[in-house]
Amino acid sequence: MIERSVELSSAAATQKLAARLAASITSGVVYLVGDLGAGKTTLTRFWLESLGVSSRIKSPTYTLVEEYQVNSTSVYHLDLYRLETGEDYLDLGLDDLPDSALMIIEWPDKASGYTPKPDLVIEIGFTPAAGEEGRIIGFTGPKADSIGLAEL
Repeated sequence: MIERSVELSSAAATQKLAARLAASITSGVVYLVGDLGAGKTTLTRFWLESLGVSSRIKSPTYTLVEEYQVNSTSVYHLDLYRLETGEDYLDLGLDDLPDSALMIIEWPDKASGYTPKPDLVIEIGFTPAAGEEGRIIGFTGPKADSIGLAEL
């Protein structure tokens, strides 16, 4: 069930959304849900840049996890698409993260029952009415109301 949503028409609009996310969601567990090519990794890259990550931001498609330091906070970007079983998530060793950490998980359904409960679920879908770059972004979870969508 989507609690809030916004329609984006361009990569610039996605970047603006990512800046809003960076300003309001700096810790907790975030699930990114959407089809291949929907823009999960792009949103995450913009989000990490807005948090202040200046190093190269790599897709965790093959490494499964990329860790970034933002001031004294650790940010973990996970792509679980390649997991063969949900139990494979346990091998990543991410069960005891500090409360101040931010974990952004693409394809959380691949490890359903093993990943931590999300504070925010972001669903990304295509919206052809807005052109090739058009996306509809839905937000659910306890932190969904903390994102300033009115500014977009």
